Amino acid sequence: MIGRRAELEAIDRLLSRARAGQSGALVVHGEAGIGKTALLEHARRAADASGFRVETSVGVESETQFAFAGLHQLCAPLLDRASALPDPQQTALSVAFGQEGGETPDRFLVGLATLNLLAEVAEEGPLLCLIDDAQWLDEASAQVLAFVARRLAAERIALVFAVRDRARDQPGPELTALAGLPVLRLHGLEEADARALLASALPMPLDDRVFERVVAESFGNPMALLELPLSASPAQLTGGFELPGVLDVPRRVEESFRRRSGSLPADTRLLLVVAAAEPTGDVALLWRAAAQLGIDDGAAAAAEDAGLLEIADKVRFRHPLARSAVYRDATPPEQRRAHGALAAATDPATDPDRRAWHRAQAVQGTDEDAAAELERSAGRARARGGLGASAAFMAYAARLSPEPAARAGRALEAAFATHEAGATEAAGELLTRAAAGPLDALQQARLELLHARIGFHRARGGEGLRMLLGAAGSLAPLDPALSRETYLDALDAAIVTGGVGSGPSVRDVAEAARAAPAPPGPPRPADLLLDGLVTTFTEGYTAGAPRLRQALAAFCQDESDRDAVGDADLRRWGWLASRTAMAVFDDELVLALTARHVRLAREAGALATLPAALLVQSVMLVLSGEFGQAAEQTEIGSATTAVPLLHAQLILAAWRGDPVETDQVHAIIEQEAAARGPGTEVFLAEYAMAVQHNGLGDYPAAQAAAARAFESDELRHSNLAHSELIEAACRAGRPESAAQALEELTSRAVACATPWALGLAARSRALTSTGPEAEEHFREAIEQLARSKMATQLARTHLVYGEWLRREGRRHDAREQLRTAHDLLSDMGAEAFAARAARELQATGEHPRTRAAQPTDALTAHELHIARLVANGATSREVGTQLFLSPRTIEAHLRNIFRKLGISSRRQLRDLPLPGLVNR
Repeated sequence: MIGRRAELEAIDRLLSRARAGQSGALVVHGEAGIGKTALLEHARRAADASGFRVETSVGVESETQFAFAGLHQLCAPLLDRASALPDPQQTALSVAFGQEGGETPDRFLVGLATLNLLAEVAEEGPLLCLIDDAQWLDEASAQVLAFVARRLAAERIALVFAVRDRARDQPGPELTALAGLPVLRLHGLEEADARALLASALPMPLDDRVFERVVAESFGNPMALLELPLSASPAQLTGGFELPGVLDVPRRVEESFRRRSGSLPADTRLLLVVAAAEPTGDVALLWRAAAQLGIDDGAAAAAEDAGLLEIADKVRFRHPLARSAVYRDATPPEQRRAHGALAAATDPATDPDRRAWHRAQAVQGTDEDAAAELERSAGRARARGGLGASAAFMAYAARLSPEPAARAGRALEAAFATHEAGATEAAGELLTRAAAGPLDALQQARLELLHARIGFHRARGGEGLRMLLGAAGSLAPLDPALSRETYLDALDAAIVTGGVGSGPSVRDVAEAARAAPAPPGPPRPADLLLDGLVTTFTEGYTAGAPRLRQALAAFCQDESDRDAVGDADLRRWGWLASRTAMAVFDDELVLALTARHVRLAREAGALATLPAALLVQSVMLVLSGEFGQAAEQTEIGSATTAVPLLHAQLILAAWRGDPVETDQVHAIIEQEAAARGPGTEVFLAEYAMAVQHNGLGDYPAAQAAAARAFESDELRHSNLAHSELIEAACRAGRPESAAQALEELTSRAVACATPWALGLAARSRALTSTGPEAEEHFREAIEQLARSKMATQLARTHLVYGEWLRREGRRHDAREQLRTAHDLLSDMGAEAFAARAARELQATGEHPRTRAAQPTDALTAHELHIARLVANGATSREVGTQLFLSPRTIEAHLRNIFRKLGISSRRQLRDLPLPGLVNR
């Protein structure tokens, strides 16, 4: 650890805070050999000396396709404490780790179970979790551990990840799951420290010129300084030391391990290959496999003497580079022998998937039995939520398939799984293999479908939409259900991309979808939604609205009436269904659908699907005036680091009237949109900017932003842009520019006749009217919106009515409306609109009342949300389950809440007038 004083202090600070009850995480980045593993070893020693329990996990390249493999390594020694977890969390871990069968585990639930498992262990003493070579973690483990790292607070837990930078000339994984966590980057040692380290490692005096060359060409990489002299001959050390200039430092270090292992006896080298191919570190398994190869116990001694391996409670390589060097240096026959022995030594009942994988790696050529076993493993991996693992198993099964038809069919299934897992380029390569055929008619149509999905992913709109429609048509006589789903996919895509580019319009796609086959059985909610949208976009809103409401009611059945098909449709189409509920102005339906969709979206890869669900829910909570709950939902979902949550943050900031945050987030979204090309994301951001400018009273800017938002079919479909454009245009003195928006809003309000729609339409007519007619519309708007949950729109209606009254010279009447508006807007936190009301009140000669301080004003939105849940009777564990926090962290928050409110018990909390005390 020469020259690592600052890095050691960072580790010691992390441990000190964790010991004091302030959990934390740290990601150590650096090139191979730079000292990451050594730093983790220092952390282990320091933690041991301080009374920590230490658990480890090491990512291994060959394990990247085994879902939850890395997480299982870390948690396996702790599972004796799993009985303390609630039953659903115990089941989630058991299914994820393959210990029992069951439905695909909810990754958020696996994350919460992992957090609570670690917290249970930390109750006995502080816990340090070390994850080395994290770039090789399987995707499921990386996502869960990153989620846990972001939810740590008061549990006395420290997580340290070591992530290897990619070599300049070598492709490797990009670990995005850990983005946003605190980072400690390791660089090469300063020259003086490099000299000191090299001098300490030399077995004999080194020629001065060679010494200088080693220092220079190591670039301060500690592993290079330590390993290169050990791998050189005495002649080289005394004057002829030469380093290959074509290799970078990490490759040189790995090469030194190769040379060292290459000089060992043949049995020792083969034993090392077996150990490198089996990354779990199971000593008993290693010796069973060695016995299969006729290798005796003595073969390990030479490897240990060479400093490559140690065998104790686990099999450990001295450094991850030693493992990769040994495996890559082995010949293909040696690798196959090692995997074959491991397959024979692995219990097919307790670990069938790893056995299948080893068996597949041992095959030279093709093998139908091995391919079929991999196919079964793919099914099990999918059931556990491991899409990437399922795709890898199926792709390898295709490679091993001797029959062309089986090979093509498995390649097609692998392509679908790979695309679903997010690896679009790899999916395209598998499709090429599948296209070699032979494929039957249905398989060929499914191949066209995936081509279309990939095409749309690469170039949204245009040709991608046409390909989706073509695939839907091809599927119609072969698989009516999949054909209808594809038409619905295309229609959703057209709505989202409408207003961008030269692709088919929403109406064009809806006309094409008229050709969709009838449902093969009783209509599912998705079938009803397709029919309702087709009617809406081909025959008009008035004709389609009743059918849309029928479809949404099917999505929103009572729990007792809903079946697995309904749940599956809501998981798959909840994003579109929720936006469609906004299209028919049904606030009750939107809130119910989004709440249920958020819950169901946590199943089967929720980390990918939850952000979109949270975005719609957040928008509705904002419009309902529940800014605190909207912020909490966005914060919960921030563990996914997903783009939709940036839009939720932007919309919330705009309604709160925070121009600094709004402009900052808007700039980020614009920058990302520039890289991806224009899309609905840009229009949604323009809606937020229109809200901000309307709040600040900059009506020309609001009109420009709202007009851009109104160009989007998506923003018009969900009815977000209309009222912002109408208000901005009227206040900017250009009401004629909003005529289309007013006509569309009015006709839709008549068609659906909900208080939300009728209220917005009446307010919009009032803004474009004069005299008694305007006042009549204002009063109608207030009456209607008061019957809806749209608190922000009700408050803004009082505001514009008050502004109109003041301009009419009715100052007394104006004050009443403006006071109401100011109080409502201030209470919900819409500061810019509240300030607008305050300015209008001052113009009538009245100073707005200062809002009376409330006991809960001292609480953050997060604390208020916890207080509300506890006051409603939830236990700390129940609150933690809902907010993805440990009970210990909830208790820490409660102590802060009690201190701020001057109380000492949950009973006293229930007696306080907390806003929103009854949960939705």
